[in-house]
Amino acid sequence: MKKIPLIAVVGPTASGKTKLAVDIAKEFNFEIVSFDSMQVYKEIGVSTAKPTIKEMQGIKHHLIDCLSIDESFSVASFCEMAKQKVDEIIKKGKLPLFVGGTGLYIDSFVNNVDFSIPNNDEKVRDKIDEIEKEKGSDYLYELLKEVDFKASETVHKNNVKRVKRALEIYYSTGINKTNQDKAAVQNDSPYNCLYLGLNFKSREALYDRINLRVEKMLENGLVNEAKAFFENKTSKTSVQAIGIKELKPYLDGEKSLDECVEKIKQESRRYAKRQLTWFRRNDKINWFYADEQDYESLKHNCFDLVKEFIKEKK
Repeated sequence: MKKIPLIAVVGPTASGKTKLAVDIAKEFNFEIVSFDSMQVYKEIGVSTAKPTIKEMQGIKHHLIDCLSIDESFSVASFCEMAKQKVDEIIKKGKLPLFVGGTGLYIDSFVNNVDFSIPNNDEKVRDKIDEIEKEKGSDYLYELLKEVDFKASETVHKNNVKRVKRALEIYYSTGINKTNQDKAAVQNDSPYNCLYLGLNFKSREALYDRINLRVEKMLENGLVNEAKAFFENKTSKTSVQAIGIKELKPYLDGEKSLDECVEKIKQESRRYAKRQLTWFRRNDKINWFYADEQDYESLKHNCFDLVKEFIKEKK
């Protein structure tokens, strides 16, 4: 079976993915599919660095502004919606260009991961929450070691959300996450993906860009967006948005704005580090470093790879 060609621009937050993706899409007449877990929400645009109409430059963008903040969104939801969008784009005679920073989403889609095994159970989730309250997150991590040692090696014990999710999978199905993941990727993928990675050799250069982005978010109305957000009913997914939850103490009068802004910058830097850790596991990514060459050179080097990729797939 001939595989469907995809292009994906990946990298940490604030690395310049949106601009590069739009330039590539303009050059090759692609349509963009976002794989960002938060840009799907209509009500949060500033905190998610959602591209503006001006930044989109007339390029069609999919999976942006398609859900309300009271709706949950998951990797399974993303894969289902992305497949529909890819089919639509291919029928137009175009190719899809994915762009975003949620590595789990793009990898699950490209690898055709099967999410048909039900592994969500609210009662199990509530019980795990109770155990955490009674015995703490360290105890949960020890539980994970017992039921899925391999998974415990790939998730930091402080990443309590992922620890709890792995436990929920096991206790709701009797099959641990490691074995479910193995079964899920046995299906052959219908996609062939060219990965273009955007990064900085200097971690400080990336962190400076992140800090600057947060300052611009404040200028663009981040505080008002957070205030409106908490006045509405929100889902467990949307409430995780960096730049929103960190402002809650300020809105509640518990901390100063400066303290909360510093927290946003810190969490954004930590998120970038987690993104890079994820993406570095993928040896198919062609990395480009924005602090080693000027943007025009970098862009045209990417163009060359895309041209070659398209030629090979014809």
